[in-house]
Amino acid sequence: MIRCLSPIAFVAACAGLMASAIAAYSETPKSIRIGYAISLTGPNTAGAGITVLPNYRLWVKEVNAAGGIMLKSIGKRVPIEVIQYDDHSNADDAVAAVERLISEDKVDFILPPWGTGLNLAVAPLFHRAGYPLLATTAMNDQAPELGKLWPNSFWFNGTATSAAQAFVATISKLRSDGKIGNSVAILSVADQFGIGLAKVARKAFKQGGFALVYDRAYPVETEDMREVMIEVKRHHPDTFAAFSYPPDTIMITEQARASNFNPKVFYTAVGAAFPLYKERFGIDVEGVMGIGGWNADAPASKDYFRRHVEMTGQEPDRWASPITYASLQILQQAIERVGGIDRAAVIKELQTGTFDTVVGPVKFKNNLFEDTWFVGQWQNGDFQGIAPASLPGAHPIMFPKPPWHTDADR
Repeated sequence: MIRCLSPIAFVAACAGLMASAIAAYSETPKSIRIGYAISLTGPNTAGAGITVLPNYRLWVKEVNAAGGIMLKSIGKRVPIEVIQYDDHSNADDAVAAVERLISEDKVDFILPPWGTGLNLAVAPLFHRAGYPLLATTAMNDQAPELGKLWPNSFWFNGTATSAAQAFVATISKLRSDGKIGNSVAILSVADQFGIGLAKVARKAFKQGGFALVYDRAYPVETEDMREVMIEVKRHHPDTFAAFSYPPDTIMITEQARASNFNPKVFYTAVGAAFPLYKERFGIDVEGVMGIGGWNADAPASKDYFRRHVEMTGQEPDRWASPITYASLQILQQAIERVGGIDRAAVIKELQTGTFDTVVGPVKFKNNLFEDTWFVGQWQNGDFQGIAPASLPGAHPIMFPKPPWHTDADR
């Protein structure tokens, strides 16, 4: 039997259907809102402006040019909308900006700041609010424990101990080949990154039978390394290592050249892989070691390098730049596999999935990416990964490091 609706019931039914349609339409996202706080000013500006920000912009441009991120739940691609704040290279400002992104802007996802200290500062906020944290420019010895404490956090650069052990293994090989002696001098920037790396490095040097002939920390905003480097030179170390940030990495190298301090092994940390480093020192980068590295010969690396230069007008750094871009590919793939803006489901996918990226396949083990470079070296104009030697594309060590060139040579 067919029942006919009364006029009043029919109107009510139509109104209900229209209300449902309007609600469904209003719930369909017109964009995926992605926010971040980044160091546009302050001492972190160089690192953020070379490693992180260009890759954020490259990824957003490429994704939006392709129509956006595919959401299976609505059957279409949705573009990315960006909300950006300056954290002024300050932990308090970074925390305030992330709080604003969460509570006021109500963004769908948040990208991380630059540097170990700022990532650690904002990590509790990400955890409480249920946002995935893809920490691509942080190195901390507690990364495995942090992955358990904050299961929404993912750590791309391994641990400080692994980095120190890889460097000690590198120079141990040189020593066993009779190319260097036991003496080591170290400098370290006095923040969480430098303090943490220097602490585990001291232990690794001792276990490796190396003798520390000089060991000094310096303030974050040090503006002159001249006297320090003259003092280092007086100790005539075979190996020099600076656990440094970009501005001091540049100053340390400048003063080493100015004072003709040319140890058999010269290693600096963050900034050594930067294009700025090569631009500043030209042929003198050859043989310099530093933290990080990449497989420059891989087709994916070459393609990424080309696209980065075309879009940004500058070369990427040869360590955390490709890792940062890879993290964005991972985030996009996780969102598309989930099919919607469901942060809890995205976190689960990040924990369990395998992702195709510019640095190769990535699968987290207990929220930690383990197949990462710890030591690189400038060789023939590129910062090649040399340790761990087991990684695809690892280059043998270049030795000896050429002496610094005179002004006439340059």
